[in-house]
Amino acid sequence: MALTALDLGLRGAVVGLFLVVCADLLLRYTTVHRAASLGAAMGVAGAAYAISTAPFFPTWSFGWSSPLVALGMSSPVILWLWARMIFDEHFTLRPWHAAIWMLMAGLGVVAFNGWTSWPGLAATCGRLLAAASIAFAVLAIAQTAKGWRKAITTARGRLLVALLIGISSQIVLSASAGLAGIPNRSISLTVACGLGAFALLSIWMMLFDPPESQPAVAGAGAGSGDAGRASGSSVRTSPPATDRASLHRLEYLMTTERTYRQEGLTIGLLAVRLGVPEYRLRTLINDGLGHRNFNAFLNRYRIDEAKAALADLGQAEVPVLTIALDAGFQSLAPFNRAFKADTGLTPTEFRRKAATGQNIYREAEIARSS
Repeated sequence: MALTALDLGLRGAVVGLFLVVCADLLLRYTTVHRAASLGAAMGVAGAAYAISTAPFFPTWSFGWSSPLVALGMSSPVILWLWARMIFDEHFTLRPWHAAIWMLMAGLGVVAFNGWTSWPGLAATCGRLLAAASIAFAVLAIAQTAKGWRKAITTARGRLLVALLIGISSQIVLSASAGLAGIPNRSISLTVACGLGAFALLSIWMMLFDPPESQPAVAGAGAGSGDAGRASGSSVRTSPPATDRASLHRLEYLMTTERTYRQEGLTIGLLAVRLGVPEYRLRTLINDGLGHRNFNAFLNRYRIDEAKAALADLGQAEVPVLTIALDAGFQSLAPFNRAFKADTGLTPTEFRRKAATGQNIYREAEIARSS
């Protein structure tokens, strides 16, 4: 009984975590990343699977439980489509994908809820459901294998690959247990623990932007002014022609159009502007330009602009907050932290020091001319 209570409690936490991930994807990323909607659907399916496979869940007749069963049992199809959307930039959803999902959902409902009315049909549908689940999980792993080389160049990409492979593996194990006739209750706690691990991994990816890796070029992103940008633009190795074109386009967006000033700019939005997948843009920023992560990349341009404005005597009366907002920062506190981390000075101290230096230079010029 204690293990059952632990199982149910863990599943309740899993449902909450998956729904939080789903809401985050829908609210923040659906307009900037084409795979976000499928990721949210995968979160809902994961929550439904956690509920529909829980101990004491009613599966003996058709009724209110059927939608949850349909969502949970069709999760392998959603996983496969999600993997395709992430790793194949040319993939688009087709009507027949919806037909496959509906067929899988139908098999799940009959297999789980049809034992009272049609036990023979329910057993057959259960075997078909298990075999199809294994097939779609294997297809998801195969799709992941096509894009893992680029994905694992970033910490977030490695987490995503681990998440996809982990979910696929659990689907294969659970479906294999069903084909082997192993009762659900004997593996229920194991399934709940696996779902909990996947939910926590998803939350970690949602809440944190982990460092992508150490800078590829010594000192990259650590300089200031033009020197900082030059070091940040250095490419460690000769990239492919497509990457060179993307790097040139990225430099144009940041230096000429000053896209870093855009309010609420995310890597997803910038990827859309650049016309490349998000994971590829992360690779360009990390390996091509040597920045620690996307925020460090943006701050390089924003702080350089702020330095120029603070050192300009013509803008001596412009408030520091105005300069920070113009450069793309959302408020004064993160600007002050980023500025001091870069220069070792507060913006006010930097402005005062720059003004003193320029005044000394002007006085020297006047003295020489006289």
